[in-house]
Amino acid sequence: MTGAYGEILRVRHAARLLAGTLMGRLPNAVAAIAIVLFVREEGGSYSLAGALAAVYGIANAVGQPVLGRLVDLYGQPRVQLPAAVASALAAAVFAFVGIGPLPLAYAAVAAAGLFTPPLEGGLRALWSSVLHKEGQVHAAYAMDAVAQEVMFTVGPLLLTLCASLWSAQAALLVLNVLGVLGALSVVVSPPSRAWRSAPREAHWLGALRSAGLLALLASFLFIGMALGSIAVAAMSYADDNGGDTVYGWLMAGVGLGALLGGTVYGARQWAGEPARRLRVLVALLAVCYLPLMLVPGPVAMTLLSVLAGVFLAPCIACAFVLVDRHAPRGTVTEAFSWLVTTFTVGASVGTGLAGPVVEEGGALWGFAVPGAAGAVSLLVLLGTGRVLAAPARGAVVAASSENDPNRAVEPRFSSGDRA
Repeated sequence: MTGAYGEILRVRHAARLLAGTLMGRLPNAVAAIAIVLFVREEGGSYSLAGALAAVYGIANAVGQPVLGRLVDLYGQPRVQLPAAVASALAAAVFAFVGIGPLPLAYAAVAAAGLFTPPLEGGLRALWSSVLHKEGQVHAAYAMDAVAQEVMFTVGPLLLTLCASLWSAQAALLVLNVLGVLGALSVVVSPPSRAWRSAPREAHWLGALRSAGLLALLASFLFIGMALGSIAVAAMSYADDNGGDTVYGWLMAGVGLGALLGGTVYGARQWAGEPARRLRVLVALLAVCYLPLMLVPGPVAMTLLSVLAGVFLAPCIACAFVLVDRHAPRGTVTEAFSWLVTTFTVGASVGTGLAGPVVEEGGALWGFAVPGAAGAVSLLVLLGTGRVLAAPARGAVVAASSENDPNRAVEPRFSSGDRA
C-alpha cells in the first residue's frame, strides 16, 4: 500500500496539491461544528446554531456546481482564490459581528457557504494532468477519498483545540486563514495555472446533460442519505448506551472503516469495467449496514460501525472514475462538484428522515434507514447499468486530454482528440 501511494506522492506537485487542497477545505469540513461552537459561545440557542449551519450547507450545495462551472470556463486561479478570500471574509464578518443582528449573521454564513471554492473537484480535474499512468490516477482517487477521512477527523480536533486555547471566534478565524493559504498553495502551482478545460459545447445544463452522470448522482444521493441517517441513529443509540463518548466512538469507527477500506482499495489496480465494480461495492456497502440493526453493546457496536464504513471510500473512489468518464466535454470540474453537492444534499435528507424514524421506533429502526438507502442506491445502479457502462459518444461526452491526457487504452477514450 505504501508503495502505491508513495509512488504517487513522489510525482512532482502531487503532494503539494493534495496537502494544499486538504488545508483549503478545512473551513468547509468543520463549518457546521464551528458555527455551533461559536453560536453557543455567543449565548445563542441550539436551534439558532442548527439553522445557521443549515443555511451554510444549503448555500454550499448551491455554490459548488456554479463555481465548478466557472472554473471550467475561466481556469482555477481566477475562480478558486477569489472564492476562498470571499468565503473567508464572510466568515470573518460572522465572527466579528456575532449573532446580534440576525439578518447579517444569516447573510454572512450564506456567503461563506456560497463562495466555498470547489477545491475538491479541482483536484480531481488536476490528477490526470499531473500523473502519468491511468492506474496512478485511479489510485490517486482512492488516496483522495482516504485523505478526506483523515481531514474530517483531524479538522474537528484542530477546531476544538483552537477553541479551548483561545475562543470559538479565534478558531473560526484561524481555520479560514488556513483555508485561504491552502487555496493559494494550489492555485499558484504550475499544474493549476496551466490547467485548461477542454472546449465545451454551450448548454445551460452543463454537466447535467450527461445521462450517465445523472444516474451516478441519483445513486449517490441515497448513499449520502445512508451516511446522514447513521449520524442520527448513532446519537439515539448513544443516549441509551453511554452518551457522547460512545457517539464519538461510533462515528470515529465509520471513519476508520472508510480509511481502511480506501487504503486497501487504492493500493492495487482493478481490472474490469468500473460501473460493474461500483455495483458490487455499493451492494457490499448496503449489506454491511444491516448488522447495525443488531444494536449490541458499545464495544461490539463500535466494531460494527467500522464494518459499516469499510466500503464507503472505495465506492467514492470508483465513482470518481465514472464521473471523469461521463463528464461532458469541458465540464469535468463542474461534474465533480455536482457529486459533492448531491452527496451533501443526500446526507441532509438522511438526517431529516432518520429523526422521525428514531422517534417512532428507536435506534434499531434508525439503523434500518442506511441499509434501505444503500439498497435503493444499488437498484438505481442496476436500472441504469447500460447508461453507466457505455457513455454516449459525440459532442456530449469528453474524449479529451482533460479526461485522459495519457491516452489510456480503454473504451471511450480517444487518442486523437486533445483539448
